[in-house]
Amino acid sequence: MQCYEVCSETESEAVAVRFAAALKPGDVVALSGELGAGKSLFCRAVMRALGVEDEALPSPTYAVIQEYDGAACRVAHMDWYRLEDALEIEMLGVREYLQPPWVTLIEWPERAPALLPAQSYRVQIALLDGAPRGRRIVILNSSGT
Repeated sequence: MQCYEVCSETESEAVAVRFAAALKPGDVVALSGELGAGKSLFCRAVMRALGVEDEALPSPTYAVIQEYDGAACRVAHMDWYRLEDALEIEMLGVREYLQPPWVTLIEWPERAPALLPAQSYRVQIALLDGAPRGRRIVILNSSGT
């Protein structure tokens, strides 16, 4: 387990870049946290670190799945917030993204935790009380460490 307390978006992005260095095709990253915690910001920094050059990198809240080409992998960014249940999510064909050549980033994985592979990273982002831009970022690998 890795735990970081950050005070700015720049610090959050730096944590994401360090984390991205360990990712390889087939890795799945499940990001949890309340609205506004910084999940999309973290995802954008990971994607840029993986070599995605698209300028905007919008949150896939409405599109649900965005696909990108990185330097050494393809990247799928998913947002399950607006989806109702695992069946609805599975009908989108998400399983194809949970294996190489994809690195897959999933916001709101709580909507269908059973769809996540046992071997996935969990990133939990929480707002810190009293710090307007403060966040606690906890990263767990598939073994819980």
